[in-house]
Amino acid sequence: MEYRSLGRSGLKVSALSFGTWVTFGEQVGEDTAAACLVAARKAGVNFFDTAESYAQGRAEAVLGRLVRKLGWKRSDLLVSTKLFWGGDGPNDTGLSRKHIVEGALASLGRLQMDYVDLIFCHRPDDRHTPVEETVRAMSHLVDRGLAFYWGTSEWPAELIREAHDVARRERLVPPTMEQPQYNMFHRDRVESEYRRLYRDFGMGTTVWSPLASGFLTGKYAHGVPAGSRLSLRGYGWLRQRYGTPEALRLLKKLGQLDRLAASLKATMPQLALAWCLENPDVSTVITGASRPEQVAENMKAVDAVGRLSPEVMEKIERILGNKPKAEPDFRTQ
Repeated sequence: MEYRSLGRSGLKVSALSFGTWVTFGEQVGEDTAAACLVAARKAGVNFFDTAESYAQGRAEAVLGRLVRKLGWKRSDLLVSTKLFWGGDGPNDTGLSRKHIVEGALASLGRLQMDYVDLIFCHRPDDRHTPVEETVRAMSHLVDRGLAFYWGTSEWPAELIREAHDVARRERLVPPTMEQPQYNMFHRDRVESEYRRLYRDFGMGTTVWSPLASGFLTGKYAHGVPAGSRLSLRGYGWLRQRYGTPEALRLLKKLGQLDRLAASLKATMPQLALAWCLENPDVSTVITGASRPEQVAENMKAVDAVGRLSPEVMEKIERILGNKPKAEPDFRTQ
């Protein structure tokens, strides 16, 4: 497994990591969850991601129990969680100091851990909570040793920059990383909006949904298979995306990509994951799986990166046709 720096921090994270969204505490039992963790660890994964909202906290509890059951050395692992949707109470949602501190302590209780390595603000909350309050609260978690690094997830670039400005002005701990969605069909934020943040702050990224919620595996080409995440209760919002004219258009591109993957002796999921890894601004790609066999197959994407020559990448760009436009250089016009 390849290991990369998390932005400008000294932290080394596996290029492919493993997440618990949808699966842990909801889609799979604990025996299967344990088998998936073992398969990921065997492949060299050291980063495991969860959130207080995943399966209403059950994902954190399952991950924590299994880490203890497997007898893994805590210092060998990087564990992250995310705060925003913690419950139904008026102060259980958002990024107030109260929820950040209480939510972090509740997450650590479910994980049965003294600290997490990374903790994320799962969404922006600036409509209700001043960014300065959030930065102060997250910096407090780091100062107390409850987390080593903090970051954001799906924040617009302007708010991330504001968080850095607050941290610099008030001598607080700034955000180190972002967790955005990134895949072949969802590119603008990672490749365009955040471009200056990598340069100015050395921001790392722990990208999620590299397979577009399973779309890039091809399994939804002929409907929704039983047992898939789209068949689960609560994911109607995701099912709706697959019946649109846009989804049908993307399915045609998927056929071309699948044939290209086969020519590279890779599966479509491996090609999609390798494509994400090819981006130098990606610190780690969070994968998910409901079976250990899927984990093992996904991990082979690291080997497929070496087959993505400039010519292959150009073929992919021609198929996708969605490369974000670069900012104009007026000196050349």
